[in-house]
Order: sequence, then structure tokens, then C-alpha cells
Amino acid sequence: MELKNMVALVSRTGRHLQRYERGCRQVVGCIPYRIKLANKATLVDEDSLEVLVITAQRKGKGVLFPKGGWETDEDIFEAAERETVEEAGVVGDVQKFLGHWNFENQNKESFMFAMLVREQLEFWPEQDKRQRIWMSVAEARKECKQKWMKDALENLVKWLTDEAPLASSSPSQERRSNL
Repeated sequence: MELKNMVALVSRTGRHLQRYERGCRQVVGCIPYRIKLANKATLVDEDSLEVLVITAQRKGKGVLFPKGGWETDEDIFEAAERETVEEAGVVGDVQKFLGHWNFENQNKESFMFAMLVREQLEFWPEQDKRQRIWMSVAEARKECKQKWMKDALENLVKWLTDEAPLASSSPSQERRSNL
């Protein structure tokens, strides 16, 4: 998705292109992250990691990771990137598949990815509906109320601290192999 060339980006609305599988709405999203370079370490440590959360549209519902409907005219990676731009106003590289969660009570199936943020946009489609907040992993653990969010966060931290050399992975190589 070439976001730089778009004059105006507005959130998609409606569900006429929405994907469903076995009666479940398909939802995708990302945990946007950045790495603070406090030292010259070659591996990421938890203290150098920040994640981006957004406020829920409904007051009192806390913070969320950006996610939304996967539509029939896009692949899963394009959908994850689009939802993150629409809701959080960041552009980045969709990387590691972090997990899959079923929400049977909501007839929803969710897929989450890591996104290394390259750019934070000044204007984005849902800026009047949401706030974005960068926070440490420790803060995110406290703020994330839902189990799936905690699980996705832990999967991100484990991947980055156990496996990932500092910003050396190529998203084009990883995209297809991580699902």
C-alpha cells in the first residue's frame, strides 16, 4: 500500500467488503512499536521497547491496539497496515505474526502482527475519535485489560527480546514466512 501518494486518507466504512470465515468476521491489526537506542546493544531489551496504543472510541473502555475488518480487496498484511494507519496514524513495516484469537461471543476472529513504526503522521483518519499513546511495555501490561491483548504483547516482547537483532529483519522477507 503506497500511503505517501494519497492526498486524503479516510477510514473505510461499512461491511459490504468484509471477510467472513465460518460465520466469523475476520479482523486484523498490529502492535506498533519503536526501539529507543539507549545503549549500543545488538539485541532489543524490554526497557528499550515502546508500544503504541490507542484509546477506544467509547469512553471508559481503556486502550487498544489498532485493529479492524479485513476486506476482500486486500491481503492480510495490507489490511493490518491500513487499519493501523486509520486508527493510530502511523506507517511502518508489518512484520511478525503474533497470534490468532477467536471471540466466539462476538463471532469474530482476530489476527495480530508486529509493526516497526517508520513514521508518525500529523493527520490521520481517526484523529478526532482516538488518542494515540506511546508507552513502555511495563505500562502496557498494566493498561491492557483483555487477555488477548496481554498475550499479543507478550508474544511481541518474546520475539523482539529473544530473536530479533536490532532492526535488522527485512519485512519483505519476513512478511510471507510469518503467517
